[in-house]
Amino acid sequence: MQLTKQNLTQVDFAKSELIPAIVQDARTGVILMQGFMNQESLEVTFEKQKVTFYSRSKNRLWTKGETSENYLEVVSVHTDCDYDSILVLANPLGPTCHLGTQSCFGDAAKPSLSFLAQLEQVIVSRKNDDPDKSYTASLFAKDLSRSCQKVGEEGVEVALAAMKHDNEELTNESADLIYHLIVLLQRQGLELQDVVACLQGRHK
Repeated sequence: MQLTKQNLTQVDFAKSELIPAIVQDARTGVILMQGFMNQESLEVTFEKQKVTFYSRSKNRLWTKGETSENYLEVVSVHTDCDYDSILVLANPLGPTCHLGTQSCFGDAAKPSLSFLAQLEQVIVSRKNDDPDKSYTASLFAKDLSRSCQKVGEEGVEVALAAMKHDNEELTNESADLIYHLIVLLQRQGLELQDVVACLQGRHK
């Protein structure tokens, strides 16, 4: 169940004053970390819109990122069917782990499709790089028509590879198409999640 400020009392803190809270990257689906929340930290999470735990070692409320500024911005908060654990979908502002990694679970397997969201963020980070040193930056430096042309070209290459039943070439050309499509979307102020939302709407 999705939680709001109005239904926080649904969470069953009667079983335990501290309940586990898992934080998941809202874009990639990667599990970022796990902590514990009490009723007050859950309320503060909603007030600040930044994930806030109850630190057992510090014996106080602790907003993730309060020192590093690598906050976890809340997208939505959910409770499980027994109302005694919490899942927070969040956008991380930098590495989540104190070791400097994306996730506190380090080398744990990530959903393969989550790489598309990571790739999108890499493309965003290179928009303003030196066009002579970054192919991505060079695309953004050129006229929009060039990006449109690349998407068209790669789309044709994908179709031709499929017609030849060349799966290796089809895979490579599809990768090129997806990359250039992300660039084009970014140039138009759109993201992959906008496309996913469109697909989800059609599915309904």
